[in-house]
Amino acid sequence: MSDPTTYQTIAVLGGGSWGTALALAACRAGRTVRQWARDAETVAAINEHNTNPKYLPGITWAEHITATTDLEEAVKGADAILLVTPAQTTAVVLEQIKPWVTKGTPLVLCAKGIEASTGRLLSEVVDESLPDAIACALSGPSFAVDVAKGLPTAVTIASENALVADHLSEALASASFRPYATDDLIGVEVGGALKNVLAIACGAAVGYGLGASAQAALTARGFAELSRLGAALGARKETLTGLSGLGDLVLTCSSEQSRNFAFGLSIGRGTDPQSLVAPGQKLAEGAHSARIAVSLAAKHGVDMPIAAAVAEVVTGKLSIEKALSDLMTRPLKREAH
Repeated sequence: MSDPTTYQTIAVLGGGSWGTALALAACRAGRTVRQWARDAETVAAINEHNTNPKYLPGITWAEHITATTDLEEAVKGADAILLVTPAQTTAVVLEQIKPWVTKGTPLVLCAKGIEASTGRLLSEVVDESLPDAIACALSGPSFAVDVAKGLPTAVTIASENALVADHLSEALASASFRPYATDDLIGVEVGGALKNVLAIACGAAVGYGLGASAQAALTARGFAELSRLGAALGARKETLTGLSGLGDLVLTCSSEQSRNFAFGLSIGRGTDPQSLVAPGQKLAEGAHSARIAVSLAAKHGVDMPIAAAVAEVVTGKLSIEKALSDLMTRPLKREAH
């Protein structure tokens, strides 16, 4: 086992529920944590009252997090950085922190998405925008509230540098938070990004009143789509069937705690999708990843009818009624095809 102090000082960039939950997980693992948030009120609440009422209402903690609105204060000298900002802002944030990131620093991507404007995986954004950093990813079946409360949670931490993944897993592990290391970075990213898209479909089916059987069918067929595209992009089967793939998909496709499932649920109940992606609404990463996922599938000759339906519904090109009808009346074929 490696020296547990390899990554002693952790910078967590993001003041939302997931950023705060991961900051707490790092504290419980014995790390020194500096958390950056844009909102001065959130920073004050974390520093003065050990709470984040805007994003984790009703939860307080005993652990000490040093919160700040100053990016330099959070990032400079950190041994590892957890990037917990929205996937579509990754390139912007990387540009902002570039002056203070030293060569070889792990940058752990904790949002799950694909850059909508370019089709790049977020690790590719890191490699191109901040080549001195080591791109990593943290993903798995986890809700921020559970992690913040210290409930048992298992995740995957990925880096193409296997030793870095091992060291990060050891640095963040505690009695309630168990990371498993892998060097299949692509597999972890693909699973995390695509499950959000598929969760929208499951939420929409439930919201429309199609029942638990349809929800289960969409989850299973969605996993088949995820697996096909993952394989085409170079992901390993064991990663896609693991925590960051199937594990995360099952959780996200079955609970209103998931923003993407809740997003789909609202659409299924008749809410205009465009109103749900308006500024100020809770972020559902799958709404941004759907279109580019379909484009990647077409590029690699992969059939993804569920993801395609989500992309059409989210952009207002297809009604929820027509999308669900089309999925249920597709030509019959053998299940494995």
